[in-house]
Amino acid sequence: MSSVPLKALVADDSDVDAELTVRELGRAGFEVSWRRVDTAIDMAAALAAEPWDVVLSDFKMPQFSGLEALALVHDCDRDLPFILVSGAV
Repeated sequence: MSSVPLKALVADDSDVDAELTVRELGRAGFEVSWRRVDTAIDMAAALAAEPWDVVLSDFKMPQFSGLEALALVHDCDRDLPFILVSGAV
């Protein structure tokens, strides 16, 4: 079985949580190339720098929120799947 390539932009303040998310995508059959960001500035730069297949965002981070991340994707005017994840809502 071959893996499906997937470029994921992960907005999360935790390396451990981001790696867990990416590992689960790998277990589901994706070959994930990814980048983690945890501020609006880094997210905007990542969105401008390259195309992504999906954005996975923590709902609440100390300096940034999932809703702010969603607004940045919307402002880029991209048709990009966006998934909010959280350990506690």
